[in-house]
Amino acid sequence: MTVYEIDGKLLVVDCGVLFPEEHQPGVDLILPDISKIEDRLGDIVAVVLTHGHEDHIGGVPYLLKRRENIPLIGSKLTLAFVEAKLKEHRIRPETRVVAEGDRITTGPFDLEFIAVNHSIPDALAVAIRTDAGLVIGTGDFKMDQLPLDGRITDLRAFARLGEEGVDLFMTDSTNAEVPGFTPLEKDIGPVLERVIEKATGKVVVASFSSHVHRVQQVLDAAQKNGRRVVLLGRSMVRNMKIASDLGYLEVPEGVLVDLKKSGDIPDERIVYMSTGSQGEPMAVLSRMANQEHQVEIGAGDTVILASSLIPGNENSVYRVINGLMKLGAHVVHKGNAKVHVSGHASAGELMYCYNIVRPKNVMPIHGEYRHLIANAGVAIETGVPQNRTIIGENGTVVDLVDGVARKVGQLEIDFIYVDGKSVGRVTDDDLRDRRTLAEEGFISVITVVETSLGQIVSGPEVHAKGVAEDDRVFDKIKPQIADALEQAMKDGVTDQHALQQITRRTVGRWVGTKLRRKSMIVPVVVVV
Repeated sequence: MTVYEIDGKLLVVDCGVLFPEEHQPGVDLILPDISKIEDRLGDIVAVVLTHGHEDHIGGVPYLLKRRENIPLIGSKLTLAFVEAKLKEHRIRPETRVVAEGDRITTGPFDLEFIAVNHSIPDALAVAIRTDAGLVIGTGDFKMDQLPLDGRITDLRAFARLGEEGVDLFMTDSTNAEVPGFTPLEKDIGPVLERVIEKATGKVVVASFSSHVHRVQQVLDAAQKNGRRVVLLGRSMVRNMKIASDLGYLEVPEGVLVDLKKSGDIPDERIVYMSTGSQGEPMAVLSRMANQEHQVEIGAGDTVILASSLIPGNENSVYRVINGLMKLGAHVVHKGNAKVHVSGHASAGELMYCYNIVRPKNVMPIHGEYRHLIANAGVAIETGVPQNRTIIGENGTVVDLVDGVARKVGQLEIDFIYVDGKSVGRVTDDDLRDRRTLAEEGFISVITVVETSLGQIVSGPEVHAKGVAEDDRVFDKIKPQIADALEQAMKDGVTDQHALQQITRRTVGRWVGTKLRRKSMIVPVVVVV
């Protein structure tokens, strides 16, 4: 999510979500922190959405819950995906459909939209003209010269804008560490056809639920091999219906079949197109691996993971692969077959763009910090001065004045965690407690004391979970707890919280020394 400001008006470009990593247990989604503009929602003239992937549109419902009438601007497919999502939140948005070549004005912002190629149809870059200068944001893009839909990245538009003079070029960094050019999407189709042709049992293909091009290739490969296709996963079914209705997905006659009507189709004549390529625990593929889905995987079946690994998801994905292989499946993935290509420009393509645009300033976007650094390095190689490349982090404030972009501030930006129906209530401290529970276990200590007499009435009772020790091991520490509490009461300590802290410190020292653990300790002292 990027916010542009001029003359007191705000333009938001993209509003996506992050997906949690293993050190964020229990979190469903991570939202942008809009607290710094929360009192200025009325100043937002529009939200521009570059394409329909979750990391660019997933946060829109949560923003529109704060102000429902913020106009949404995007391509036909992008807005269709957003509207379906908003319908579940009972929000009817104000939308404006644009296409490549369109130029519109909203508030003090003059917007021009440029076709870019990505792993989803209808992706757009946006050129933003204001009195302060011209900025181009590429969104996610690559330069596939033979795309499945024939829609290439419009380098002529980039060149034209370069001639006009681009003050700030904000470019996708995700593949900046990868040398050369990203392989062609069309090369995947023949590989999928061969894998499906050789398969003897059922075939499961896992991909992102919005990867229209990959689903198209699976439909075509299934048709050539005489198989029917069943879409699995609520988001997959919803998105592909939208793509088909709008003409972005061509479904061969008689190939697509509903899951409820697929029971009589033999295994060797069916392909399941599912979600879960990132090892998400509740997605279809994970449930298949755990034998919790009605589609059962067994010996002779083939599973294809037609996606790249999002950094941080490796362990989850490999856990799913291992589970599928234990069930007897043959698992095909990017590591052992060419079943996926990236949707992002590699270093060679980025260099091409910098040479065409010749920007005055460059600010890499989209990617981890190492990707931003690599992208800036490519820009510097093409002649962009090092002091005109900006590496921004969450909350970085950049000013563009008289053709010079520079960092001028850093806002304190937090992650906003979605946990079930709770939004923003889970804190980093909560996650730290969850990690402690998972890794070190839980110990409760219950003691009843009578402070007026300085005596222990009952306990201490010690109970442990996840400590890999029998509760009897704590018999050795109970006398120490009792002595510490009695001594404290003798010294005049009667406050319940203070007595609980004494218990916590006593148990914590012993557990750390004897058991080599840092368990969560919950002391309960009842004063009577």
